[in-house]
Amino acid sequence: MLIFVIDDEKPLLHDAQIAIEAAAPEAELRLFDRGAAALTAITEEGCVPDIVFTDIEMPGISGLEFAVKLKTVSPETRIVFVTGYSQYAVDAFQLRVQGYVMKPLTPEQVRVELSLLPAPPAPQPEKLRVQCFGSFEVFWQGEPLKFGRRQTKELLAYLIDRRGALCTAEEIIAALWGDNGELRNDKHRIRNFVGDLKATLQSIGMDSALIRQGSRIAIRPKFFDCDYYRMLEGDMAAINTFRGEYMANYSWAELTAGKLYFEQL
Repeated sequence: MLIFVIDDEKPLLHDAQIAIEAAAPEAELRLFDRGAAALTAITEEGCVPDIVFTDIEMPGISGLEFAVKLKTVSPETRIVFVTGYSQYAVDAFQLRVQGYVMKPLTPEQVRVELSLLPAPPAPQPEKLRVQCFGSFEVFWQGEPLKFGRRQTKELLAYLIDRRGALCTAEEIIAALWGDNGELRNDKHRIRNFVGDLKATLQSIGMDSALIRQGSRIAIRPKFFDCDYYRMLEGDMAAINTFRGEYMANYSWAELTAGKLYFEQL
């Protein structure tokens, strides 16, 4: 946690430092005697504080002016006015400043304000990155995912194309190989490829991305960062990367490619 304190009176700045260090000894603390210096640290050094304790009456940029400028460059930063003048409470409320405490700042006041900070966002689970536009590729932690068999990779491509719909062995066989009259042999091949795909995903701790219900199989889309899925959600960056080619290495993907192409016209 990064905390800024701004006060032009050095004794009070020192008292605030003692109070904050007592309440949050693990926090990183930066002290400023001018609001302009604090803004420079944010805009030029990239030091974005979680919370700012600031005086109101200061030379140069006042605390109120600082709060206005801060909200434009770091709207998520919590601002707490620390002042000896209660008449500024209305101004602070109009600026939607989250905190207003009277000097001198105490450890208990600091603890209260820190307890009101929003909880940090939960870490997002790691995803497999999938490239459908152009040739189909799968990446894990920045590197191409290795498949034991090329048909295993194609099976995953088909399941991604189906976007989480459960697929039977017959559907997969018809899409990938067509009707060659050897259904029993093809079902045996599919079982091998499904087992290989499961082992591949298990090797990177992503076996939960695969769903098996009886003889049917699907993927869980939430485990994949996929340009195709993002395009369907309206993501402009993904839309702009589509150049008419979709899983170009697989002929069965031409139907989806055609749909995407005509939807973009």
